[in-house]
Amino acid sequence: MPNKAPAQYDFRPVTKADLPVIKAWLAEPHVAEWWDDPETEIAEIKEHIDSISVEPLIIELDGKPIGYLQSYDPHMEDDHPYQDQPFGTLGVDLTIGVPGLVGKGHGSAILAQFVEELFEEGVPRVIIDPHPDNKRAIRAYEKAGFVAFDTRTSEYGPALMMARDADEEDFDA
Repeated sequence: MPNKAPAQYDFRPVTKADLPVIKAWLAEPHVAEWWDDPETEIAEIKEHIDSISVEPLIIELDGKPIGYLQSYDPHMEDDHPYQDQPFGTLGVDLTIGVPGLVGKGHGSAILAQFVEELFEEGVPRVIIDPHPDNKRAIRAYEKAGFVAFDTRTSEYGPALMMARDADEEDFDA
């Protein structure tokens, strides 16, 4: 069998029509373990649709929705706990919603592709903040070139702060 080219993902804005699918993903055990309860999360995601500080996106593979990703600017939110990051930094959160796609390398590939797109747009640094016990996510983020730099506790709970900077050498996931 010939080598398969790395998957290419598409990122499109979340619409209200996506909310039932996202809510179902949030109820999946591999997601629910790390995200707040689906009702709370879906209410926040719905608010983010029209937000200027948070961009909620659907991750698609071969035209099918497979996960949720959001990027946010900590400098555009009052009292955000990550405002100590360099100006221009964006934070990201992501989850693969489809259980059968978890543990197959999609998380690190999605993150690497998305971060490269952000760097091309001039973003200097991207941060992500998994729970310190979420070893699967941490491994995926390391594979995508992220490096841990701090451990914090904020209103969102315990977080391992990880970053990838645009000015570091190109990284091949």
